[in-house]
This record gives sequence, C-alpha cells and structure tokens, in this order.
Amino acid sequence: MTSQQIINATQNWLTTFIITYSICPFARQVHENGSICYEVVSNDSLESGLLALIEACQHLDATPEIATTLQIFSALGSNFDDFLDFVAVAEQLLIDQGYEGIYQLASVHPDYCFAGSKENDPANFTNRSPYPMLHIIREASITAALQSYQNPELIPERNMEFTRKLGLEKLQTMLAATYLNTSITDHLK
Repeated sequence: MTSQQIINATQNWLTTFIITYSICPFARQVHENGSICYEVVSNDSLESGLLALIEACQHLDATPEIATTLQIFSALGSNFDDFLDFVAVAEQLLIDQGYEGIYQLASVHPDYCFAGSKENDPANFTNRSPYPMLHIIREASITAALQSYQNPELIPERNMEFTRKLGLEKLQTMLAATYLNTSITDHLK
C-alpha cells in the first residue's frame, strides 16, 4: 500500500470507529480542527523508528498548531510483543531527549492485547488499529482536555463495556472495513 492509502485507512478508522463511538472523546475536536499530523514510517529498523519519533517531536516543537501526531508504522512492529518492546525503548528515549512532561506516547496495534486479558477479549479493540501506531500527544493538551471532561477515569470502563457489548465478530469486521476505506457502520447492518 502507498503511504496515502495507509493514511486513508487510518483516518477511516479514526473517524468511523474512534470518533463515531467516542472511544477517545477528545479526538473529534482535533480531527475537525485539522490539527492531527499523520506520518507513515516505512522503514523496519528500530533505529529508524526511534529517529522518526524524535523528528516527529521536533516537528511538534516547531508547529504549535499541530495538536498531536499519529505515527503509523507500515513495516516495523508487525509482531505485537516486539512492538511493545519498541514502545518501551521509545518512552525511555523521550525521557533521555528531555521530552518527559512535554509529550506522552500512546500505542495502538492490530493485535493489541491488554496485560492479563485473553486475545479474543473484545475490550482489546479499544486499542486495536489498522497498523501499529504511536500517538504522540502534547501533555498540555491532555491537561486542558481533562479539565473540561467529567470523570475521565471512567472512559476505559465505558469503552470496555461498549466493545464487549458489540462482540468480537462485529469488531473484527469493523477493523477489517478500515482497510477497505469503507464506513464501519455499513458492515454492521
């Protein structure tokens, strides 16, 4: 797939799943404001992925109108456990580079599985995406968003309940639809 096709699939997942079902209640505003940077990292080496992360942070430093970056890995991190290892190194790199307290990483992956949960638990789909991704978030944005949202600690519980209610089969169909750049709701009828 081309970089644009990968970005299109990611945007489709964001709009038809994350935003439509309010998995992240803060995503709609940054999406509608056009303040999300989408970046495809096509190299499969750990070093290239880490360099791309620091370059993305530097881009955020220089571009305050961009609220957040979705760094999409088309070749790196296809294995979930390896991707988690990469995320751990990336988080330490942010600290080492002086970005602690400035940027925070969130990760999503096609095979995401929460620690202690079964692979087929529908709740894992709250963090499943078409491609392995790092979500680079400004800490100041998180602080501001949380001040205007009541009970943010209930978001994960609500998402887990919602995804379990939808069920594994529907969620698998919905995630597959993002690759086809079709509306997820079309596949639920």
